[in-house]
Amino acid sequence: MNDTETRGAEPFRLVVVSGGTSDPSSTRMLADRIAERVRLLAEHREEKVQIEVVDLRGLANEIATALVSQLMGPKMTRAIELLADADAVVASAPVYKAAPSGLFSSFFHVLDNDLLIAKPVVLAATAGTARHALVVDEQMRSLFAYLRTMTVPTSVFAATEDWNSRELGERINRAAIEMLLLMESGFAEKVRSASWASYQHEYGSAGGNELDIDLSTDLMRLATGGSAKAPKQR
Repeated sequence: MNDTETRGAEPFRLVVVSGGTSDPSSTRMLADRIAERVRLLAEHREEKVQIEVVDLRGLANEIATALVSQLMGPKMTRAIELLADADAVVASAPVYKAAPSGLFSSFFHVLDNDLLIAKPVVLAATAGTARHALVVDEQMRSLFAYLRTMTVPTSVFAATEDWNSRELGERINRAAIEMLLLMESGFAEKVRSASWASYQHEYGSAGGNELDIDLSTDLMRLATGGSAKAPKQR
């Protein structure tokens, strides 16, 4: 029995994170096209995909607060909950001056480092010119590597002139297939179950369950206000 069969009728959870700030937003439209393609491919395989959207434009104030105080507002908390439960993520950013937007980067900077370990991610970006095409693989991919995600091999970039091109559709299709196969394999859950303890975690980075701490050692007793054991008398 494969991982898809063991899920039964439970849908895959796909979260779209869009850094677009305009309305309508080309960045959001690109992310939606990718997510919809994943959903249709899954449907053809008699599987279901539930799509949730985190629109960063509505979280701008809370992202700024989290950057300077580490305090998470209700919208940020909800976004984190969606990402924690996600089977995969489509991360789509507008590119300004050869870099992903500050809003997009800041959102991922304030997330716990352990939140997205091994989750499949499609990286996507939009810009007014093809001069920015390498931003996805040079800058966004390195950010998500630091967060220890499983970015799919195919990234998706759309400049103004790309929207009606056959090549863009082909890249969207290829990225969607790669993501769906990773979700079907249960890769993220297997990695987290089998090797969670082997990652270097920061204390508190995963809600308190990221470390198996032995509180019985002399060092931990001292750190928590106790006293170390007296040395044994010979």
